[in-house]
Amino acid sequence: MITRFALFEGAVKDGQTAAFRQAVQDRLVPLWTQFTGNLGVRVMFGEDRDAGAPEFPLILAISYPDQKTMEEALESPARYQSKDVTGDIVSEFFMGKIHHHVTELNAYNE
Repeated sequence: MITRFALFEGAVKDGQTAAFRQAVQDRLVPLWTQFTGNLGVRVMFGEDRDAGAPEFPLILAISYPDQKTMEEALESPARYQSKDVTGDIVSEFFMGKIHHHVTELNAYNE
């Protein structure tokens, strides 16, 4: 299994945290859960961090059985819609950058 993470590194505009989170839940989660072949969508909102650590107000993790399935999901209509909606939400609420990382799962003691 692989997981593609979207890391929102930066900050939510002052006083906009609740609105940012609601917009993600209402407008993006329904699209992300439609990505072809996904095994699960996890949306994590940053609550705390070590002193000096970068801020990640949002981390998205979508898991897939394999690379081919992920690539198909990245070409799905819901993914293209989510890119447009993400752009709208980012411009309204977020200051920073978004980067993506793909990881391979190695689970122990499950």
